[in-house]
Amino acid sequence: MKVVIAGAGSVGRSVAKELTHAGHDITIVDKQPSAMKIASVPEADWILADACEPETLQRAQAGEADVVVAATGDDKANLVISLLSKTEYGVERVIARVNDPADEWLFDDSWGVDVAISTPRVMAPFVEDALSNGRLVTVMRFYRSGAALLQTTLPAHAPLVGMAVSDVVLPPSVVLNAIVRDGVPFTADPDLTIEAEDQVLFLYVDGEGDDLDIVRELIGDESLKDGDGGGGEATEA
Repeated sequence: MKVVIAGAGSVGRSVAKELTHAGHDITIVDKQPSAMKIASVPEADWILADACEPETLQRAQAGEADVVVAATGDDKANLVISLLSKTEYGVERVIARVNDPADEWLFDDSWGVDVAISTPRVMAPFVEDALSNGRLVTVMRFYRSGAALLQTTLPAHAPLVGMAVSDVVLPPSVVLNAIVRDGVPFTADPDLTIEAEDQVLFLYVDGEGDDLDIVRELIGDESLKDGDGGGGEATEA
């Protein structure tokens, strides 16, 4: 697989290292001479140029790339790189780094972005889960479809505990996708009985405003009693 990575900072280099070790063809682009740490990923092709310029992406053979990763520390640059990659070079998959969560709303298919990755949003669900059971947390958003992967760890008092998957009634916008128990993943088999401390994953597509409140009741989310857990959105950073 051919991958073009725009941005040779710590994020871009780390991604490049992982992908070269997996045997992929990697090109790294950055406009800063100080970022040209070629020895850190010697297997990659390096280009000293501005990835916001179409000529640079052409030099990087973006038109032949399976994936372009816009991983600079500048959100504006990442948006421009994403748009050029998609519209000028027809790249099938464009992944963009979001540096400022306030900019995240921009990173969608109108800017050529297939997958937007915000480090605070990626980390926050795991912190939330470590702090408290029984809270519904967004693990990942799929921007093209509008779907979201949600998860929680069930407290003993959750109404779901003791129920078979086949007996769980969810809104049409929510699917019980999988259960992780003692580090072992299980598909949501109809005969599987849900237990306390199970990590439950739901797939959710925007539905009615109270759909997630129904899920919160089933997982025993105590914040509903306090009046601060509703509103139709799972917890995010």
